[in-house]
Amino acid sequence: MTREEILAKIDEKYENLGENPDTYLKGLLQAKPINYWDYIQVDTLLSLQKPRTDFEDEEIFIMYHQVTELVLKLMIHELKQITSKDLAEEILADKVNRLNRYTEMLMTSFDVMRYGMDYDDYNTFRSTLAPASGFQSAQFRFLEIYCTPVENLINSKGKERLPEIPTVEDLFDQVYWKDAGHNRKTGKKSLTLRAFEDKYLNDFIELAEAMKGNTLAEKFLKINNPSDALKNGLRDMDYLFNVKWPMIHLNTAQHYLNKKGEEKAATGGSNWQKYLHPKYQQRKFFPFLWTEKEILNWAENE
Repeated sequence: MTREEILAKIDEKYENLGENPDTYLKGLLQAKPINYWDYIQVDTLLSLQKPRTDFEDEEIFIMYHQVTELVLKLMIHELKQITSKDLAEEILADKVNRLNRYTEMLMTSFDVMRYGMDYDDYNTFRSTLAPASGFQSAQFRFLEIYCTPVENLINSKGKERLPEIPTVEDLFDQVYWKDAGHNRKTGKKSLTLRAFEDKYLNDFIELAEAMKGNTLAEKFLKINNPSDALKNGLRDMDYLFNVKWPMIHLNTAQHYLNKKGEEKAATGGSNWQKYLHPKYQQRKFFPFLWTEKEILNWAENE
């Protein structure tokens, strides 16, 4: 575009908004040039690590989890677009591939945790983190709700406890992740779970209500004759996010909590060895893409 064409487009833009273009041009004349550190907010980002101890590796632990939350935000960014629009199948397939690449980032980044911290230091500073737990990542739960109806986030035992016509509240009472802090025999809940529910449960329920009929799973089911590429992309997503990543998490936890046969407790108090294994979580975003045998043997060979 020529300079005259650019100025004409600027005039058109602001006149359509009912604004005086000259006002904005004068503002541009006074504006400072943008630079990388201000645009990315580098100084702010690097100030967000607040260790509770003097152990140097605690800062690694904090940054790893902050990176994880940023990747989850990337995934939710894609899922919001998928669930709020009627996308062409090829665009949907592209976004599913993006989600899978982000999940692979989450998987490979666990090496920072498994091999990047001193074993003894970690098992000392972690005691200052109770009752906080990675279990309390709200973005992880929001992501699940964007992906699939809540019914698919309930394991077989939870489904047996549901009333005949469950409400959304009933579904969340039985959602798989509550098993990390809810003793079904006594009815008691851990402080970790109680604090998490107090903070986020209403938000989860509100999003689940808003997403009815529009989750990624339900968007897929509305497509006539979906391509194998899309189906395989969604199967990969289910397997990567709901089997492979949890297993890497479990193996990392075993490295630090059971390396010497000590079976240390998680900071949130959960039975982590059982809770983290995908065969107990039974989380499947797209169960209709798996055979009955595959569902029955979910993660059995992991």
